[in-house]
Amino acid sequence: MDLNTFKERDIHFLDYWRVIRSRKEIILAVALLVVITGTAYTLTLPKIYRANARIEVRQDALDVAVFEREAASGYNPFFLRTQYEIIQSRPILYQVIENLKLQQVWGEQLRDDRQPISRDEAYDILRSSLRISQFRDTPLLDLQIFRRDPEEAARIANTVAIVYRDQRLNAKKREMTRAIDALAGELNKQQDIVTEAEAQLERLRRDLDISFAGPITVDEMRVRQLEGDRIQANVDMLVRKARLDEINSLSNEELVNAVPYIVPDRTLQVIKNALLESDVALTLALEQYGPAHPEVLRLQAGVQALNGKLNDALDGLRKGVAADFAVAEKKHEELSAALQQVRQADIEAQGERLLPFRTAWRNVEQQRRILSALQARVVEEGVKLGIPRTPVEIIEPAEPPPLHKPVSPNVLLNILLSIAVGITSGIGLAFFIEYLDTSVKTVDDVERNLGLPVIGVIPQKVRPLTEEGPDSPHAESYRLLRTNLQFSNKGITGGAYGVVSGGVGEGKSTTLFNLAYVCAQLGDKVLIVDSDLRRPVQHTFVNSSNRFGLTNLLMRDVPLEEVIKPTSVPNLHLLPSGRLPRSALGLLDSQRMRELVKNLKARYDYVFFDAPPLMGISDASILASEVDGVMLIVQYRKYPRVISERAKRIVENVGGNILGVVLNNINIMRDDYYYYYHGYYTSDNVTAHASPDAPLVSSAETPEEEPQEVF
Repeated sequence: MDLNTFKERDIHFLDYWRVIRSRKEIILAVALLVVITGTAYTLTLPKIYRANARIEVRQDALDVAVFEREAASGYNPFFLRTQYEIIQSRPILYQVIENLKLQQVWGEQLRDDRQPISRDEAYDILRSSLRISQFRDTPLLDLQIFRRDPEEAARIANTVAIVYRDQRLNAKKREMTRAIDALAGELNKQQDIVTEAEAQLERLRRDLDISFAGPITVDEMRVRQLEGDRIQANVDMLVRKARLDEINSLSNEELVNAVPYIVPDRTLQVIKNALLESDVALTLALEQYGPAHPEVLRLQAGVQALNGKLNDALDGLRKGVAADFAVAEKKHEELSAALQQVRQADIEAQGERLLPFRTAWRNVEQQRRILSALQARVVEEGVKLGIPRTPVEIIEPAEPPPLHKPVSPNVLLNILLSIAVGITSGIGLAFFIEYLDTSVKTVDDVERNLGLPVIGVIPQKVRPLTEEGPDSPHAESYRLLRTNLQFSNKGITGGAYGVVSGGVGEGKSTTLFNLAYVCAQLGDKVLIVDSDLRRPVQHTFVNSSNRFGLTNLLMRDVPLEEVIKPTSVPNLHLLPSGRLPRSALGLLDSQRMRELVKNLKARYDYVFFDAPPLMGISDASILASEVDGVMLIVQYRKYPRVISERAKRIVENVGGNILGVVLNNINIMRDDYYYYYHGYYTSDNVTAHASPDAPLVSSAETPEEEPQEVF
């Protein structure tokens, strides 16, 4: 099925399969060639071994937090990617090359003079041999080294891991050492600054004649002390004033009851208790005696005396509380005045002497704090420098891989790939050849391009039926051709027919002979006329002489009866071509052929003319114009379609009647387009399908998706 066919109708999967099946020899040949080449190339490749060293990569941190728990570092999506590049960097790989002396080792392996290779060459080799991969969602890296020597691969993988680990440790130590040295230098500078600041402070103190206790002067201490005393006196005064106001607001009776809670006074309590006892005794006496009784009078005089004392005591209490408040108020006033004087003196002193001193003092304190911080940091970094850290840990050192397990070449994989590539290439080449092949391949091609029905399909490797015998499976193809010939000629039995082809070697002579054989076998009186004067072959099929024949008859040298020869096949006769004289070119003219055809049709049921190829020879076109019908033989997949199209036009131009096309030399087993036909006519029931009246239906009368049922 060519490209034009694909374009003109829907493509079915079977169309592709037919191309593959028809070109299977090319596909298998290309696939076999690619597989052999790929396998041979694979076997010649050196064996490559892979050694794996697995390491765990962490961000820099102490193994043990010394001073405080270090905050966990946040996820850094670029950390491992950065480590990939560091591991493959020149400093790391240069160190590996130096440690293992790879320049000398590889120089002995690669150079004829066994001289060391350059460091850059060694780096390129090592870099191309190194692969790094990460285990998903883990800090584990797999360092892979690919070398021909498994021992060398393991050594390099382990050395890369060790050099990378040492580089990380040394880099951090160098960083910390530089930091400590820088801190120590700053510490020494700060010590000098503190010493100078302290000396300056001492000079100011002496020059200003300042006595102080720490950062506070004597005047400041007096101010603070007086301020405290004044506050205390103010509080005391307010307490006494509140007590005085409360006492003045109470009557004597209320004050007597409240005295224990305001001003504890024992004298008032004694008078109050005695007054209560006298009141009780007076009440009892009044109950026993009369008001004029001396005892009652005595008790009444005692009660009056106690009330007088109580009133005097309360007046004294009020005066005492008022005096106490006055003393507290006076004390507060005195302390306030003294504080004001001292504060004024301190302000004057600060303006004149203390401001420079205080500035110098604060500077000293600040420089001392900086010095202390630097000292602490130097000590801390020094301790951290001694604490172990493990930024890289070798989890699994590399081991030499077994000699029987190289990673390259992968023979099985390469063979499978070669098979895949070979089959793909073969199929591609098959379709390309199919695209270039414009020959006739199917009944559809004939009907589409020639516009003619297909009246017969002849299998491949068909011999004359005189050799195969009448029971040959191939004979059924010719019986079917005979039946379709009758229907193509409007049901008329018998007549004169020409068998032509566009080019040489399309099998027209064998097709004609076997068709004549079948007709004779079925009882028809048949004559074969070998009109291919240049390449006659019909006489060879019946082992007859070709000395006299058609040429002699047309030249009127001999009568018709003498040139027609019977054959070993009943009802079958042969008119050989005879030998063509050089002076007899153009012997087949229209008038002679018309007379001959008319004469032969009167004598035989069927007269078959074996004509020469139409292309380049005029004999066939002359013959085609005189017979009742022409069968065009087209060999399967031989000539471009244009040959058959040209042959058709030649016949039509001379007025010939083309009955149909016979496809010859079909490879039934390779092209499943015709597989049904093959299976149908090679079965054990051949005779059941060999009815001479069963016509061959053209593919134009059958569904396109089932072309195998055409015949």
